Amino acid sequence: MAKLNVTQKLIKEHLLEGEMTPGKEIGIKIDQALLQDATGTLVQLELEAMGLKKAQTEVAVQYVDHNLLQTDFKNADDHLFLHSAAERFGLWYSRPGNGVSHPVHMQRFGKPGKTMVGSDSHTPAAGSLGMLAIGTGGLDVASAIAGQPYYVKMPEVMGVKLTGNLPDWVSAKDVILEMLRRYDVKGGVGKVIEYYGDGLKNLSAMDRHVIANMGAELGATTTVFPSDEETKRFLRSQDRESDWKEILADEGCEYEYHDEIILDELIPLIALPTSPGNVVPVSEVAGKSISQVVVGSSANPGLRDFWIAGAIVEGKSVNTDVSFDINPTSRQMIQNMIENRAFANLIKAGARFHQSGCMGCIGMGQAPASGTISLRTMPRNFPDRSGTKDDQVHLCSPETAAASALTGKITDPRDLEKLYDMKYPKFQHPEIEIINTDMLVAPPEDGTNVELVKGPNIQSLPHIDPISNKYKVPVLLKMGDNVSTDEILKAGAEVLPFRSNLPEISKYAFTVIDETFYDRAMDTKESHGGHIVVAKDNYAQGSSREHAAIAPKYLGQVAVIAISYARIAWQNLVNFGILPLEFIDISDYEKIEQGDIVEFDNLQRDIENRNNIKVVVKKENGDEQSFETKHSMSDRQIQVLLKGGIINEFKEKLEKQDLKA
Repeated sequence: MAKLNVTQKLIKEHLLEGEMTPGKEIGIKIDQALLQDATGTLVQLELEAMGLKKAQTEVAVQYVDHNLLQTDFKNADDHLFLHSAAERFGLWYSRPGNGVSHPVHMQRFGKPGKTMVGSDSHTPAAGSLGMLAIGTGGLDVASAIAGQPYYVKMPEVMGVKLTGNLPDWVSAKDVILEMLRRYDVKGGVGKVIEYYGDGLKNLSAMDRHVIANMGAELGATTTVFPSDEETKRFLRSQDRESDWKEILADEGCEYEYHDEIILDELIPLIALPTSPGNVVPVSEVAGKSISQVVVGSSANPGLRDFWIAGAIVEGKSVNTDVSFDINPTSRQMIQNMIENRAFANLIKAGARFHQSGCMGCIGMGQAPASGTISLRTMPRNFPDRSGTKDDQVHLCSPETAAASALTGKITDPRDLEKLYDMKYPKFQHPEIEIINTDMLVAPPEDGTNVELVKGPNIQSLPHIDPISNKYKVPVLLKMGDNVSTDEILKAGAEVLPFRSNLPEISKYAFTVIDETFYDRAMDTKESHGGHIVVAKDNYAQGSSREHAAIAPKYLGQVAVIAISYARIAWQNLVNFGILPLEFIDISDYEKIEQGDIVEFDNLQRDIENRNNIKVVVKKENGDEQSFETKHSMSDRQIQVLLKGGIINEFKEKLEKQDLKA
């Protein structure tokens, strides 16, 4: 019998279609689904459009953790809509203020051995429990909730051996920053990162959560840890020991790629603007003045993370030039912080406490002052994500964040031993945490008669037409490498309240790159029937938000031509009927410019037959040239695209089932 790693065991147990050959499409059974409100509103509208009666997964949970600021009616209306939709379709509902989806799910619902898809790119955080958890577009999540397999290319598995123990003043955030220093934001594309080795016994389940969460920044399909005695200890602390089962890699199993991190050799690291992959030692940039420090988010959500920050600032006051912001990850976390005095230590030191949720991580408040440095324990620092156009967000550990809050400048936390005669505080995990489930609402037995509550900002999804055979459309944008979803469809307090209103949120498409895009897109939709955009490597990295596909589709986007795509974005484009083309010859990128007119002919036939797709480029001066592109869609995805997307395909399936009945 073949010896399997943990990833292979999880996939084999859930495999429904395809073979476990890297690069080939597989379909796997999904046990759990996670939705958050910034993307979940669209998922619920998709479930409505599909005509779903009840969730078919073992567990599905709708969290409200992103859009918490209620500066007008929009977010509050969406909260009512999401609650009614959760009841209608049979999902648990985590009320506003209950907490950030990923750590709450880990505490209350995550189970070793289960599969999960989530409409948030940091869903892989659940891999910390020995789950196969994948972030993906909302349509894929909706399909999984409706009982359909989840389709993904079989990944290769990178085994990362961990040995030794973390030094004082170094923590799990520095482990994932070290991975990003080595591999940058594209190094994990097409791979699952699986950690193993004796060093695991020195990493708590929440430490593993930190690493698995930010594995998304590597571009990885997901991150997987074994389910071992530490997993058992964590579930026992959540009063859920009965949900534990051991899942370990077989001795002598193989990995397609290998690496090793000697934990003892790690030092405090920091990611500079404006990419999580721009990592250097803290000591290299120490001494730069800062204006803000934020501790919290799904990337550092554990009790230890808040406790260590509180222990570092205990009995002291943060620098008068620094706004010291705390984003507690859940109400349960706040209760435990009160119990172990972390709350008191932080408040007395001058911390500003915010409600439990994603908050500043997604630009929902806590925007930093212009032209100043903000240190954050969050997972991303893409341009303008914080809500400030010229932001200078740096990503770091709670130790580095707290040390810098005290001094008012970027500070290597190891320097606190001399500056304050401080020894590294040692955290002891409580055997049983205070448990709070008061704001988790279970679904009713039958929600078919529940009315969906739709305020004036909530618009049902429009019909998407199938792809045409011929197009003659302009190139509206030409972009470079690593364009993020935050640049395609920005986040923040101004934009995200429109996530359930496609006509309105579409006005913000690509505005971070070009503020004229919306007007030009609407004009060309009327005059040419649509447009295309062009990019280089790793197009649409970052968030899973499918608004970055459906908003351009609403504005008439026919295709994207890029050198390569981020996994989730590539799937989202297909799901909404946008053709993701790839340059065959990379030098052809230079042949096409913004403002050119491109022509496609016999498109449906060429897509279906997997022919190279000819792109005829007409210049403003009358010159004409052409080149060939390709696509990497599976047979299933080709049919989805030709029908105009997954919603159209699923409705067709339901109609056939009704006819048979």
